[in-house]
Amino acid sequence: MSPRVGVIMGSKSDWATMCHTAETLDTLGIEHEIKVVSAHRTPDLLFDYAENAAERGLEVIIAGAGGAAHLPGMAAAKTCLPVLGVPVQSSMLSGVDSLLSIVQMPAGIPTGTLAIGRAGAINAALLAAAMLGNKYPEVREALEQYRSEQTRRVLDHPDPSQDD
Repeated sequence: MSPRVGVIMGSKSDWATMCHTAETLDTLGIEHEIKVVSAHRTPDLLFDYAENAAERGLEVIIAGAGGAAHLPGMAAAKTCLPVLGVPVQSSMLSGVDSLLSIVQMPAGIPTGTLAIGRAGAINAALLAAAMLGNKYPEVREALEQYRSEQTRRVLDHPDPSQDD
């Protein structure tokens, strides 16, 4: 099966955050591809990637970026697929700079923006699953099971002082 989700990031160092997206997609059984695509160092690669994503079978792009964080917005500018931006936590401004860069896209080029870091990376995968679940019953079922298990873990251990 070809990948339905593209997971891209601006540099290898972003993998520390974006690995959580990939792990969550794996847990849900969603085929995906992973690639470093820099908006600043490889703009032609980015444009080609985004312009041809739908043709290659992708249905959602999840783009993680730190610093100036142009990757999600530039990808969104080159495709009509949904693009979900994950701000990578930076050492300089803790990812707030990335968050603001991604969330402030001009009207007409929507880019879904998630939380900074690990939480955003996981939620991007879950949001992609929710989008895909409207078309693929097996994805909706996997997402429902994920959420049910999440609820069960909380209910099974309501008193944190009793955890081993």
